[in-house]
Amino acid sequence: MAMPVFRPGDDPGANFPELLRRTGVNLPTASGSTVALGAVPHATTCVALRYADGVVMAGDRRATAGNLISHRSMDKLVEADRYSGVAIAGAAGPAMEMVRLFQLQLEHYEKVEGAALSLEGKANQLSMMIRGNLQAAMMGMGVVPIFAGYDRRRRIGRLWDYDITGGRYEERDYVATGSGSLHAGTVVKVGYRAGLDRSAAIDLACRALWEAADADSATGGPDALRGIYPTVATITATGFARVDDDELATRYETIADEVRAR
Repeated sequence: MAMPVFRPGDDPGANFPELLRRTGVNLPTASGSTVALGAVPHATTCVALRYADGVVMAGDRRATAGNLISHRSMDKLVEADRYSGVAIAGAAGPAMEMVRLFQLQLEHYEKVEGAALSLEGKANQLSMMIRGNLQAAMMGMGVVPIFAGYDRRRRIGRLWDYDITGGRYEERDYVATGSGSLHAGTVVKVGYRAGLDRSAAIDLACRALWEAADADSATGGPDALRGIYPTVATITATGFARVDDDELATRYETIADEVRAR
């Protein structure tokens, strides 16, 4: 297959989705009714908050299809590139497809331009992708992610939330999304303090998901029997780093002891 050639006025540049369209690759769109599909698996609660060194992102592992648990160990928190991550809530299939395309977009931009896209540029690009999913969202397959990362220019962590129309909103300190967001967001709001260290920030994110799982049936809590714990990661000047399950097991056992004591 020959490499595509574009005229100067028709060059898609570093826009990877536009490159696909110009070469005749049609991105999938929803049409008709989703009723025939049955219950579509949905991802639920995710949180993100700033701390002294960057940001902490966390998401539970449960995906539900109607009143059934369709997956117990879904990863809703994905590394977008070295200095940013996406936490998804909404229809699982379109969300994961969007994240994969977003990862390709960031890699494509860096290869074409010779430099990484700015953190705010990444947030804008994800907003455009969510806007492109509006037709599917109107049919019940909405995707509402959280985007966060470490801004190497400002040397701080930053985070954004979105609505189904693609509107993006930068949050100052913390954000939650998904069906358990009311409970998780309340826990973070009450416990948040400026300048939290890594340990305190991870603890707060873990407690937020614990309380969300306690009140929201679509949010999965820690499953010690199966060894399944929420996905938690930090993003700092050294990059994206996932918190291992052994550390999370210890933290959740401490939370469980406190709950028993109450």
